[in-house]
Amino acid sequence: MRTINSLYIHIPFCNNICSYCDFPKLQFFRSIAVKYLEALKKEIEQQVDNKDLKTIYIGGGTPTSLDDDLFLQLLEIIKPYSTTVEEYTIEVNPESLSLNKLKMMKKYGINRISLGVQSTDDQILKLLNRHHDFLTVKNCVKQILEVGINNFNVDLILGLPHVSKQMLIKDLDNILSLKPKHISTYSLSVHEHTIFGINKVDEPDEYFAYDLYKTVDEILTKRGYKHYEVSNFASQGYESKHNLVYWQNEEYYGVGLAAASYINGVRYKNSDNLEKYLAGDYSKEVEKLDLNDIFEYQVMLNLRTTYGLDIKKCLLLFNKDIYKDKKIEIEQYIKGGYLVLKNDNLIPTFDGMMILDRIILDLLS
Repeated sequence: MRTINSLYIHIPFCNNICSYCDFPKLQFFRSIAVKYLEALKKEIEQQVDNKDLKTIYIGGGTPTSLDDDLFLQLLEIIKPYSTTVEEYTIEVNPESLSLNKLKMMKKYGINRISLGVQSTDDQILKLLNRHHDFLTVKNCVKQILEVGINNFNVDLILGLPHVSKQMLIKDLDNILSLKPKHISTYSLSVHEHTIFGINKVDEPDEYFAYDLYKTVDEILTKRGYKHYEVSNFASQGYESKHNLVYWQNEEYYGVGLAAASYINGVRYKNSDNLEKYLAGDYSKEVEKLDLNDIFEYQVMLNLRTTYGLDIKKCLLLFNKDIYKDKKIEIEQYIKGGYLVLKNDNLIPTFDGMMILDRIILDLLS
């Protein structure tokens, strides 16, 4: 049995529901949140058998939507598992972040913050049903730094309605003025049951999406950020240790409503039914993996990053020589400028990241 060093905790509550959001979430009601934290504590005690964790990530939803006393209770629940942690991240929204919550974070060892900005244009933020403006974001960053947390990520959505390439460049200028250590950029996905889905908002077409990502890549890499994963850029040494656990196909605990976990070669997903969860019925979806399944995950996940897919490791772990088996396809992608082979690692270029689904399909078919 391998030691699992990472824990994801899902807090589904939000003060308001954003127009694009398809994550498991619900409107914050204190009475429900009280019951949820009780159920969460029980699940953590049942599921997490290693208290020497290296990474913890509290996501949502909006963890900072909790009232201060409930937020403190959450941190107390996690405290026994956080004593050896190297990277302890929490997702926050600007409008629900306070100096008091930041002081609690600092006290309990949180050393990385992921700030949901999405856009720096105040009119676009209203369209997204975000309840902050860019001035609020700047004030949040000032407070984050004041309490002594210097590692923060900023999220940005690409391809939003009415956002031109020039507006994106302005967004990037604004974000760079904050000097974040990490920037995550996601192309807009429109889901059926969201406000955008109901209103038939269009996703950006592939050519416009490529142009937007290319613009982001050029601007951020010129400013010293490393484009280390399809959607993620980091200053040197500030890559997300927790998310690299996922992309390197390592195992992790996941607790909370609809949370996923990967334990002893089995992938689990909790139910998104709140009533069941509060009753302690996680109704997990279970995917038992054989060696070939794990190999396929290894290819799919490793190729998302510039750490790449280790060919020798695949041979050692799975008895699969992917270079020999897919020599023609791999060499065509290398010749086309989509992959590079470096120290026995297959690494995607920027253009390779943009057609990654096609590459993975060719390598696994």
